[in-house]
Amino acid sequence: MRIAHLITRLIIGGAQENTLFSVEDQHHLHGDQVCLITGPATGPEGTLVDRAGMRQLDVRILPQLHRNLNPLNDTKAYFAVKQQLRDYQPDLVHTHSSKAGILGRRAAHTLRIPCVHTIHGASFHYGQPRVLHWAYRRAEKFAERWCQHFITVCDAMTQQYLDAGIGTRSKYTTIYSGMDVNRFLNPSESTKAVRTRLGIANNDIVVVKVARLFNLKGHDYLIDAATQVTAAIPNVKFLLVGDGILRNQFESRIAALGLSDHFVYTGLVPPADVTNYIHAADLVAHTSVWEGLARVLPQGLIAGKPIVSFDIDGAPEVCIHDETGLLVPTRNVKLLADAIIRLASDEQLRKRLGEEGRRRFTEQFRHEFMTERIREVYRTVLTQR
Repeated sequence: MRIAHLITRLIIGGAQENTLFSVEDQHHLHGDQVCLITGPATGPEGTLVDRAGMRQLDVRILPQLHRNLNPLNDTKAYFAVKQQLRDYQPDLVHTHSSKAGILGRRAAHTLRIPCVHTIHGASFHYGQPRVLHWAYRRAEKFAERWCQHFITVCDAMTQQYLDAGIGTRSKYTTIYSGMDVNRFLNPSESTKAVRTRLGIANNDIVVVKVARLFNLKGHDYLIDAATQVTAAIPNVKFLLVGDGILRNQFESRIAALGLSDHFVYTGLVPPADVTNYIHAADLVAHTSVWEGLARVLPQGLIAGKPIVSFDIDGAPEVCIHDETGLLVPTRNVKLLADAIIRLASDEQLRKRLGEEGRRRFTEQFRHEFMTERIREVYRTVLTQR
């Protein structure tokens, strides 16, 4: 097969890692001809462009393609995307993310190329201004006619789009976001070494949160809960893995609460090293208020760590209450603190939940399994075409 993938930015993030694994596997494991079209990866989130280059992948960066809405730039980006597809002549276009998803689907449609779109997270979501939420929902409903099939990273995304009147159920397939599970089974650095490097004692209880320090990632709720947690568990440490524009704001707030000694920051971390920090922790906290299915949830479980998560989007599909983790009503700080305290206080409970999560989800989240299922969708679309 000859496939063109399109994503707005190749930054360090879940949707981008998912896409890169798909491109790598299609090229190296299945012998497909694959290119990845993307915009510039600028900002504090880091970039995966270097990794793509090391893997000898065909990455084409369009300077016109940016995340922010701008009618003039977006028009230029559309024609640039269309020209790339016309030159490459793929059998199928696979789009990812909101901006690239709409521009790519339209370009593929006008060129009469079959198209598949992956929904990593709904483009219309909690926290958006009402006008923007309405606009994205209308745009997604309009763009639905421009692609042949949707792939969603969790059943919750399918339901949200169906509830918005976008397509029919037969047009959707859920395929969990793949990853290198072997890294999370076998970290490259020992827990003792990681903790020593970070100044964390062996007897500290470590709660890790892996996320960019950005809006909607829910760090505020974890900081609010920390006051109650530290009072009950004095040796608790909160390990924040990631960086972003809100770091100074969070540091100031944590200092004002007198909790600076309980928080540890890693800064920007290469995806390959995330596993070491998860293994060095005792439990994983996920407090985002919008996210399709955060990769850190299965990553934590595959590493044998229990998870505490807000009940959002696809989280309940892996954070099964009292079986693989503790599920908390979204934005409920008191119950979030209670759940963290419960796990921090009970080593046997942490072990039971973590082991069950590893047993259930290790095979489901292998990137090779994901890629094979994606190619099955391609084959169906091309056959129907």
